[in-house]
Amino acid sequence: MTRADPPPLRIGVMRTLLRLGVIAVLAVGLHYVFSWGEGWIRQSEYGWAMPGLMIAAIVIYALLIAIPFVPAVEIGLSVLAAGGPAMAPFVWLATASGLTLAYMAGCAVPLAWLHRFFRDMHLVRVAQTIAEFEALTPQERAAYLYGLLPRRYCGWIVKYRYPTLAVLINLPGNSVIGGGGGIALISGLSGVFRPALTLVTIGIATAPVPFAVWLFDWQISWG
Repeated sequence: MTRADPPPLRIGVMRTLLRLGVIAVLAVGLHYVFSWGEGWIRQSEYGWAMPGLMIAAIVIYALLIAIPFVPAVEIGLSVLAAGGPAMAPFVWLATASGLTLAYMAGCAVPLAWLHRFFRDMHLVRVAQTIAEFEALTPQERAAYLYGLLPRRYCGWIVKYRYPTLAVLINLPGNSVIGGGGGIALISGLSGVFRPALTLVTIGIATAPVPFAVWLFDWQISWG
């Protein structure tokens, strides 16, 4: 097997499943640790420690939401349920920070990483397309993507990519397509999203729910 050849399919699949498994265990574990800590503090004389737990949860939430395929909505709702509407602005800040972190990571990670992933999955043609895509300038990449999509039905996805990004971030069940972190990561990897406009888009897209909870003093119950 030469260096350019993909590894056996079973190895690539096992490697990918192992990565996703580690991420899932980390996310679920941290969620239950936070829930346990919240219940223990509420039932003890250490109620003064609750703000510290909230800050730790916000930081952890920001880091988790930056990870692709992590359904961080549950964690965010847990924080809102525990801290009440007063925590909503901090949840928004953590959400926007986490997605921004994922986007910046995508900008920093070379497309060679994605190329290797698809090689592991034996999607050789996709891997070759990514190798060609990597050599293009941002303007050429946008034109390349626009040319791949049926213009009559899907060309607007590239043309209006910032509103599309906002919609995908808020799409229910988006963890199936990578979650907010995965979507932001791919946006950075693509090289067709300008940093300033992307950060504004992320900030606006993540604001409605937390600020609605804060402004209207909604109470969230999360079992």
